[in-house]
Amino acid sequence: MIPRIFIVDDEAPARARMTTLLSDIAAECPHQLVGQAANAQAALDGIAELAPDIVLLDIQMPGMNGIELAAHLAAYFEARAQNGPAVIFVTAFDSYALKAFEVHAVDYLLKPVRAQRLADAIRRAAAARAASAPQPSKIAVAASDLHLRRQNFSIQERGRVLLVPVSEVVYLRAELKYVTVRTKEREFVLEESLLSIEEEMAEQFVRVHRNALVARHAIVGVERGILELEPGAGAEKAQESWQVILRGIDERLPISRRQWPVVKALLNKRG
Repeated sequence: MIPRIFIVDDEAPARARMTTLLSDIAAECPHQLVGQAANAQAALDGIAELAPDIVLLDIQMPGMNGIELAAHLAAYFEARAQNGPAVIFVTAFDSYALKAFEVHAVDYLLKPVRAQRLADAIRRAAAARAASAPQPSKIAVAASDLHLRRQNFSIQERGRVLLVPVSEVVYLRAELKYVTVRTKEREFVLEESLLSIEEEMAEQFVRVHRNALVARHAIVGVERGILELEPGAGAEKAQESWQVILRGIDERLPISRRQWPVVKALLNKRG
């Protein structure tokens, strides 16, 4: 098999350098360069469309680092029960090696990359992909590594992956087996559990109800809302509830009695 390769690096000179290296090793390590991308969204689109066998992926990129991008790729192909491309990280930093292998990287090359080292990595990656089964994704990273925590939700929509920045999300609400992600502009459907998001992103989101997480920065205040019926109770047993006032949208979310002390404490802390 002649592996099909896709390059992801935000710096044009780095992509040009890698293209030259690939040309240099073409005779001893046959391959086909099928595409390049300078940012995460372009990489997701290109990889989904071209289905390369190997991705040569930089780590330090603006907007989303390569570790997170690799995790989103794994999730995309896992959802389709397909083998994703083998990932070879190419970076100037050696401090990310452990995290790289947590997202199932095949190899980790330090810049400046030597031609022979690249050829060896490509042969190893091609063999690994030919023999591998789909791997489970690992989007979340250790809480101790705050600079690596994911900054985007990966939304699969109409055959492509959309990246929704966590900072733009107003709330997340459980809907049957899916989660609705709400930004100021629109809603998205996310195939993750609300509990796992809460555990990963407790610093960014607070639970206001058993089926809803709200971005802490998006809570403007609270107001008395419509009557909240207890399960199985008649209208005469309905209880008054509070609702969250959200920044940027008119929609209100109910606050459960259990979560009311948490929301109240958050507002009191702000003064």
